[in-house]
Amino acid sequence: MADPTASTRSYVAPGAAAHVPSVADVPELALAFVLVPQFTMLAFTSAVEPFRIANQLTRKQLFRWMVYSADGQPVQSSTGLSLAVDGTLPREVDEDYVFVCGGVTPHLTMGKSIGDWLRVQWRHGRNVGGICTGAYALARAGILDGHRFTLHWENIPGFTETFPALQPLHKVFCIDGRILTSAGGVASADLALHLIAHWCGPDLARKVMEMCLLSHNRAEGAGQISSTAARMATRNPTILVATAYFDETFDLGHDVPSCLEHLGVEMRQVQRLFRKHLGITPAQYLSERRLAHARMLLAETNLPVTEVAIASGFSTRSAFSRSFRKKFGCSPHSFSSFSR
Repeated sequence: MADPTASTRSYVAPGAAAHVPSVADVPELALAFVLVPQFTMLAFTSAVEPFRIANQLTRKQLFRWMVYSADGQPVQSSTGLSLAVDGTLPREVDEDYVFVCGGVTPHLTMGKSIGDWLRVQWRHGRNVGGICTGAYALARAGILDGHRFTLHWENIPGFTETFPALQPLHKVFCIDGRILTSAGGVASADLALHLIAHWCGPDLARKVMEMCLLSHNRAEGAGQISSTAARMATRNPTILVATAYFDETFDLGHDVPSCLEHLGVEMRQVQRLFRKHLGITPAQYLSERRLAHARMLLAETNLPVTEVAIASGFSTRSAFSRSFRKKFGCSPHSFSSFSR
């Protein structure tokens, strides 16, 4: 059911103490958000709130937004909470920007129909975007070829298996012409702040950032996750080189000795350093990396178990199944069925 208050919605919240006294006169910017089932609530609210705060600080309706779903009915988020929308997808939106808000199981929720609809908006000159896993919808629309784009790092392995010709970037957000994508989570706020700065100037964007209690606004080129050194809590060069190589080549099926031979380091030295700094062996690190990748593919794609095993660097399906069951307590097949 559409939200009956949509036509009377106020986009400027009253009574706020903070105020930005002067903003250059700019035309109103209209945005449309399309929610798909299992969308990520954090990513959606992080995208909308900065625009609301910008209106609140200036006491002006600089931004307005509408929220749509495929059938006009409330949409259940990945939290289990449902959100009412303003209506069903119009044949052509009036808004300047259209964002598809994705979440978990994008391979199931981002079907051909939403891709076809988004392609129409693109052809009519709209700026189109994907939030969290919304890039799946842009890929279904066939408009990502030759463009820079991103989505949440957890979903990138499944995305590249589904769309092997497309290579997403591990960035918090990307803007490439009329295509805007965000990795989701609080990265949606980074993208929103960028648009506010572009539309209304950096001073307002800075004030909005402070109201959001964000310490800084990450630039488009910022990575989604911390550096390898920060994640490993070590700056040991041998550890960093070895783990980086494992991360880049885990799917090729190389064993640890061949990897270390390529790096020109001794097995005994690396074994000692891994145990000292990470508390595990190099073989355990490599296995964990492969299993994490396999789990993502089982959850985010329809690939059969054998193909998942190969894509994750396991020599045989049986070896993969044994390792997966030992790690996660169930078979790859049962986990794949459960994740559907």
